[in-house]
Amino acid sequence: MSLPHCPKCQSEYTYEDGALLICPECSYEWKEGEILEQEVNEIIKDAHGNVLTDGDTVTVIKDLKIKGSSSVVKVGTKVKNIRLLFDAADGHDIDCKIDGFGAMKLKSEYVKKA
Repeated sequence: MSLPHCPKCQSEYTYEDGALLICPECSYEWKEGEILEQEVNEIIKDAHGNVLTDGDTVTVIKDLKIKGSSSVVKVGTKVKNIRLLFDAADGHDIDCKIDGFGAMKLKSEYVKKA
């Protein structure tokens, strides 16, 4: 019988210890068949419900005013190589660089996957 990969780091070197499965690489422990609450919470979707991942390219779907500036990120602006922020308290869960504007954070509800 082969053991499942670690749900946290995808390591293939998991082992059993009684009723628990253990990952030696990240020290995560879980019971077989257990759904991770963290895994469910760590899914970020765009405005149309598509799941986003690090490195995706997205398109802005609404004019976005930049706080502290008179500039606006226009509809249709492509943003390449995004990085997701899962612990974003203010709702800005995408970290990126936009050509002409520089580094900034966006809310996933204002973008669609390209």
